[in-house]
Amino acid sequence: MLANTNRFSRKDLPFNSKMKTSWNKNGFLIIDNFFTIKECKSVRSRVIKLIKEFNPETNRSIFDTKNQKHANDKYFLDSGDKIHFFFENKAFDSKGNLTNSIELLINKIGHALHDLDPVFNKFSHREDLHQIAKSIDIKSPKLIQSMYIFKQPRIGGEVAYHQDSTFLYTKPESTVGFWIALEEATVDNGCLRVAEGGHKGPLRELFVRKKDKVIMRTLNDTEFVKKTIPLEVKEGSLILLHGRLPHFSCENKSKKSRHAYSIHIIDGECEYPKENWLQRESMSLRGFID
Repeated sequence: MLANTNRFSRKDLPFNSKMKTSWNKNGFLIIDNFFTIKECKSVRSRVIKLIKEFNPETNRSIFDTKNQKHANDKYFLDSGDKIHFFFENKAFDSKGNLTNSIELLINKIGHALHDLDPVFNKFSHREDLHQIAKSIDIKSPKLIQSMYIFKQPRIGGEVAYHQDSTFLYTKPESTVGFWIALEEATVDNGCLRVAEGGHKGPLRELFVRKKDKVIMRTLNDTEFVKKTIPLEVKEGSLILLHGRLPHFSCENKSKKSRHAYSIHIIDGECEYPKENWLQRESMSLRGFID
């Protein structure tokens, strides 16, 4: 675990000067025990129901950040205002059959759970999250996407080194990730790893949409630093991630899953270009308390 000077607890709230200093210096912030075990269980239980209602024969989109197989998949590109299911890279055998029960093969569910599902709506739209966003200078917090991430036992795929602003870009940049541990996250089961203070460097790439295709546009060829630190956290912990902070997670080769829920916000006072891959055609953006 990180030293106490690098993490906080819910009892330290409301957001204070020490938290703000840590956020500005490091580009991330950990608040342990932010959500209760009961709250975490409620969304895990809801996901089980959603999976049971999903027919895998209707779509078999694979999510893989290492080679971006999903990038030009219409199912993926249309998911900004829907609830869509994405499989692990190792979910199917050579004949296209599922290699295990479906609840152990889904990579993630995205990207509008926070608006379209009542349980996730309640979990996501909260006054305390709004106050945190305001405390880190987001003038008009708007939820742009949400993801339920499974990090499945033994096959949970690596999430490649990246910056969130690459995928959710605003002018000026304003993206912040709210990452919630729904189960304990450790080095063994693929916890987040971050380049501490790396948010002070440049934005390297933009993931841009050209009609029904997407490309990765290079902005700066500065390499990500190799030195990273693991963010091991208990169930219910909240991690804030600056949009420019380089981070990744390793493949989960353990027997234990690492479920997490991630919300990304932008400042509604900033421009959200139409070349962003994620577009919400059927609904407007809401804030934490809208």
